[in-house]
Amino acid sequence: MEIIMENATNDYEKYQRAKKQVEQIKGFYSHLASFILVMAVLIFINLKYTPQYLWFFWTLFGWGIGLLFHAIRTFNFFPFLNSDWEERKIKQYMEEENRKNKFE
Repeated sequence: MEIIMENATNDYEKYQRAKKQVEQIKGFYSHLASFILVMAVLIFINLKYTPQYLWFFWTLFGWGIGLLFHAIRTFNFFPFLNSDWEERKIKQYMEEENRKNKFE
């Protein structure tokens, strides 16, 4: 009975993590869409009214950095930045502590 409950809990946790990841991906794509739309408008305004100074690059650069970090976090390009890594490390340190306490 305990194994069944443990499997159900694990399945529910996996579902919750997958659901959270899908929400993060949706959030990134809406961020990307707004970035593209707003930048298109700003580029148009800049080139139409002040083509001698290309100020839209400042917005493109600044917002682009934010979008890059959003993508890195969403798609786990650096696995040590995600919450799964944090959870694994916490469990690892807790297990090491338990092992130390058993031998003392």
